[in-house]
Amino acid sequence: MGAWSAVAQFAALALVLGLLHKPLGDYMAHVYTSGRHLRVERAVYRVIGVNPDSVQTWRSYLRAVLGFSLVGLLVLYALLRLQQFLPASLGMDPMDPALSFNTAASFVTNTNWQAYSGESTLGYSAQMAGLAVQNFVSAAVGLCIVVALIRGFTAKASGTLGNFWVDLTRSIIRLLLPLAVLAALALLAGGVIQNFNDPLAVHTLTGQLQSIPGGPVASQEAIKLLGTNGGGFFNANSAHPFENPSPITNLAEIVLMLLIPFSLLRTLGTMLGSAKQGYAVLAAMGALFTVSFVLLALAEHSTAGSATAAAGAAMEGKEVRFGIPGTALFATTSTGTSTGAVNAAHDSFTALGGMLPMLNMMLGEIAPGGVGSGLYGMLIIAILAVFIGSLLIGRTAQLFGKKIGPTQIKLVALYILVTPALILGGLAVSLAIPGARESVLDSRANSGPHGLSELIYAFTSAANNNGSAFAGLSADTPWLNTALGLVMLIGRFAPIVLVLALAGSLAASAPVTEHESILPTHRPQFVGLLLGAGLLTTVLTYFPVLALGPLAEGLG
Repeated sequence: MGAWSAVAQFAALALVLGLLHKPLGDYMAHVYTSGRHLRVERAVYRVIGVNPDSVQTWRSYLRAVLGFSLVGLLVLYALLRLQQFLPASLGMDPMDPALSFNTAASFVTNTNWQAYSGESTLGYSAQMAGLAVQNFVSAAVGLCIVVALIRGFTAKASGTLGNFWVDLTRSIIRLLLPLAVLAALALLAGGVIQNFNDPLAVHTLTGQLQSIPGGPVASQEAIKLLGTNGGGFFNANSAHPFENPSPITNLAEIVLMLLIPFSLLRTLGTMLGSAKQGYAVLAAMGALFTVSFVLLALAEHSTAGSATAAAGAAMEGKEVRFGIPGTALFATTSTGTSTGAVNAAHDSFTALGGMLPMLNMMLGEIAPGGVGSGLYGMLIIAILAVFIGSLLIGRTAQLFGKKIGPTQIKLVALYILVTPALILGGLAVSLAIPGARESVLDSRANSGPHGLSELIYAFTSAANNNGSAFAGLSADTPWLNTALGLVMLIGRFAPIVLVLALAGSLAASAPVTEHESILPTHRPQFVGLLLGAGLLTTVLTYFPVLALGPLAEGLG
């Protein structure tokens, strides 16, 4: 029964994404290539003092990204520290400074890591004016970066990447807001709550008093998923019945997480003028996603041990209404994208099952990755793959009509090294400094290999801007709030700097003429090369630390 349910859900997901892939992908290509500005957009440009018809070099584009994100970080930090003065604060106290920094860094970087319980920490105004706004703009920034990189491939030695403010405004007004409204209405119809009620005190059947929370959940849930953000309105995130009531809403939420990332492959092909290039990258992403889902479902159907044998599967920490298939598909989606939403406790997965979400993030979340970030991460791997493949067969290294030279490879190498350095370096520093070491070890729910897995997962989630957690780690400590906040900021903006520098170098170079000596990048052999490059860099980098954590636990 479980196998048939998994197949049916996967098939339904593939069908919906397949039907929406072309129209949405082509629409997004139109959004970023149209020369027409909407009236509401022109009003925005007048307010912020921007000439929408001007273009920027990569340095100017980068300054706009960093400046905009810095302002967002400061504003959100202030809202969290001063939330007691906001309307509809529900009497909540201000956040602690370290936790405020961590949360502000988390939502500005599209990570949405939460070291707090939403329903007992934040009022409605902080949730809407602070977190929900950043859900929109951080997702829009990711779209801006990938569009700038695509323009780098299509530019004819112009050296410009478009206009960040135009890309940002269009991403929000033409794409994210309309889709979020439709998604919120669909979730409302599925039973997700949307109100401004105070928490309701009720007496349970056992005579205990229980507080039933309310809130504007559907509206925030929609952009949480569409923007691959992941921050839950409630502490239980998408395992909470007010956020995810049924198997139908569970599948709908999975669709929302994958909708833009998978459709961006059509956008890539349309903007490049070659749909087959987008389909090649789509094939690689789809293969990684499918294999990860199948392996996770098999691992969680394990019946090793008396408790799991009695239940028929590893059901600890999972919602019965979703079962293994719905849980495995959701976990694969949320960690294969940069969403970080959870509908189960990943800490309760089997040892090898818990390693798979970790690997999805360690791959760089390229299957299919977050809104924008997944595609530019995969294009980085594509540049590496075409460079290696061209060297092996003695052909010219070229991708999408642009020659790949030393400058591009240096930037690609630095991009690939940033995240492992943050994960392994952050973990090493946390366990090496005496004061921090005790705090970190005391934060674990488990000792031994599983306790190490909790720490590996936390730094992997932060560095890759995912936001999910093993749930066994109590991360609300001064050290972890500060360390993970810094890791999130560097893990988001250091790659963006490198991607925009790469886009600038490509935009400044002239297109090359395709000829027989160029490695074709739309055929199955290139898809295989792309998969090999992505997997090889991950395995060689992370195998030693995985051998000490989930592999040691699983094989032991």
